[in-house]
Amino acid sequence: MQNKLFVRNLPFQSTESELSGLFSEFGEVVSARIANDRETGRSRGYAFVEMASQQAAEAAIRGLDSSDFNGRQIYVAVSEPRSSKW
Repeated sequence: MQNKLFVRNLPFQSTESELSGLFSEFGEVVSARIANDRETGRSRGYAFVEMASQQAAEAAIRGLDSSDFNGRQIYVAVSEPRSSKW
């Protein structure tokens, strides 16, 4: 398992620092990046969080998947590598 997590259904007003703070309860957060729309700059409602260890990533999934964050139920899973197209 890798340490990079995919977080979806984020509230649009969420910040990267809030997200980092939430995940830091489960271990050291290496990075937390919210995906933004290129044209508008607004959040797209998902993010990638990288934890320092596999154990921290597993704990974050167990503790945060299907939990409430700023009024929305978020989903946390291992980030799958992008499939390359021909």
